[in-house]
Amino acid sequence: MEIQERTQGGVALIDVSGKLVAGEQSGELKDKVNSLIFQGRRQIVLNLAGVSYIDSMGLGELVAVHATVAKQGGQIVLVALTTRVQDLLAICRLLTVFDVFDTEAEALASLPPATGV
Repeated sequence: MEIQERTQGGVALIDVSGKLVAGEQSGELKDKVNSLIFQGRRQIVLNLAGVSYIDSMGLGELVAVHATVAKQGGQIVLVALTTRVQDLLAICRLLTVFDVFDTEAEALASLPPATGV
């Protein structure tokens, strides 16, 4: 799994690619989100266009980062899900937990203006 960070208008955009699975890199996404929260950045767009597979550990990590951001008064939204990932989230009934958008522009428009950094 690879994670790249960008910023647009005070919103953190995290591009995730590869597989979100148990293993050496499990927890990497949580670490990245915790780092953003520590920096005062609480508006996050998670771009999953490059994610080919998510296992149960990966689903748990997505739920954990959602809870972490929500506890801090922020919001995390998902964008550009592949059909496979969207089907998985639907089966697990997680599409009711996350706000999901087709494009980054839609995701950015859904977020309140960023404060802080």
